[in-house]
Amino acid sequence: MTKEKASASFEETLSELEAIVNEMENGDLPLNKALEKFERGIALSRRGQQSLEDAEQKVKILLSEQGEETLQTLPENEQP
Repeated sequence: MTKEKASASFEETLSELEAIVNEMENGDLPLNKALEKFERGIALSRRGQQSLEDAEQKVKILLSEQGEETLQTLPENEQP
């Protein structure tokens, strides 16, 4: 992954993912191109999810009374 790709904003990631979804929904891609797009889409989805998790973590830290990390692990049966 290049430095440029690693630093893409959440909005850029989402925009590229939406473009890929639109291309794939059109259904005009040959199988090998569709697989490449799917693979790229999965990578973008994971990057976007990580960005959201990072933002959530920062908000939790900022909202904690002492500015310390106060996150707790959910019991296994309650995890999403």
